[in-house]
Amino acid sequence: MRGVTLLAVAVPGLLSCSGHGTAAVSRTPVTYTVTIEAVAFTPPALTVKAGDSIVWVNKDPFPHSVQAKNGGFDSLPIQADRSWTLTPSAPGELSYVCALHPNMTGTIRVE
Repeated sequence: MRGVTLLAVAVPGLLSCSGHGTAAVSRTPVTYTVTIEAVAFTPPALTVKAGDSIVWVNKDPFPHSVQAKNGGFDSLPIQADRSWTLTPSAPGELSYVCALHPNMTGTIRVE
């Protein structure tokens, strides 16, 4: 009998916590790294959430850039052993190229 009483008391308490309204869950932004090395972006494609950051790190001994094909952003030349960061705020697909080496391309998909 005691077990039934405890269950009867516990169930209403659980039900009252589960039904009305949900608190918004905040998400901690994530930082992703794209390595520029051997005249290539690695990884060449990346999917992130709006508010996340992407850091391009130049490991080559000469400059590269990260330039949106639609003109939305431009890192200007990133020297050897330097980096550049972008934090997209809206969903969409961002295609980019190295303006100094047009065969280098990449894509960031922002959800």
